[in-house]
Amino acid sequence: MSWVDEVLAIARGEVGTTEWPSGSNKVKYNTWYYGREVSGAAYPWCMAFVQWVFNAAGHALPFKTASCSALLNWYKSYKPGCVVDKPVRGAIAIYTFGHTGVVDAVNADWSFYAIEGNTAASEAGSQSNGGGVFEKRRSAGLVTAYIIPFDFGKEEDDMTGEEIVRKINEYTSTLKVPDWAKRELQEAVELGITDGSNPTGLIPRYQAAIMAERAALAAVKEMQK
Repeated sequence: MSWVDEVLAIARGEVGTTEWPSGSNKVKYNTWYYGREVSGAAYPWCMAFVQWVFNAAGHALPFKTASCSALLNWYKSYKPGCVVDKPVRGAIAIYTFGHTGVVDAVNADWSFYAIEGNTAASEAGSQSNGGGVFEKRRSAGLVTAYIIPFDFGKEEDDMTGEEIVRKINEYTSTLKVPDWAKRELQEAVELGITDGSNPTGLIPRYQAAIMAERAALAAVKEMQK
């Protein structure tokens, strides 16, 4: 299992956990982070939750902090290649409103689902001090940056070839077809060269060869008209 899957499995298992009493910031993630029980407004815990999740998964983050901005600044200084502007599974999203979460799934429009600590179950509650662990759908416009905490090489060291291909396909399936290619794609669908499903996904060589042959035959038919 990759580090991404291990981290997300731990995070999903925490969904529904809440601080007690309500509004206290008294929660197990803070107890772990500070080494003692704490409570009060001085102890928001969204980043403590993220730190706890990675540690519990056996992949402790290289910089321990309860501050969203401090973690981002550390990565910018020491691992700038890990700071990206597009969401990927397992990345840490740093939000514009002083909050954070772990990206679980990415949509075609670059919105994404993230598992977050100290947020509200609904959009009506506080999104950055809501008191619970929940999975939220977020828009890309709410994000300052994404942190991929480890090089993907660390993940690939433990992955089979099949798992690597699956991961690549998961990523490419979130990409959009460029505007300049949409007309050609539609023509290919009309000519029966492709069915148009998953147009940005990977295909094996035999499928590419079949598609190339169909395209050549379609071109010949057009010339013979």
